[in-house]
Amino acid sequence: MKTTTVSVTEAARNFADCVNRAHYQGITFILLKNGSPVARLVPDGDKVCTGRDLAEALTELPEDEAQSWQRDLRAARKQLKPPADKWR
Repeated sequence: MKTTTVSVTEAARNFADCVNRAHYQGITFILLKNGSPVARLVPDGDKVCTGRDLAEALTELPEDEAQSWQRDLRAARKQLKPPADKWR
């Protein structure tokens, strides 16, 4: 997936083009305001798992698997560092 950075002003002036490129070419636009990322325009169709989706999936796990998953999650959180890129 290709990523392009554009200013908010440029995105506003060329909004329809940005939307079309996101849809047809799969380009993700990172919108910058004063040089800092403030938003993203991403192609739809990327599979996204929200917190609500995850919570629903976990309620369907048998109790022993849910407890094992929770232990693994706690262990992983201790080892992982947050990403440097705030968009990931």
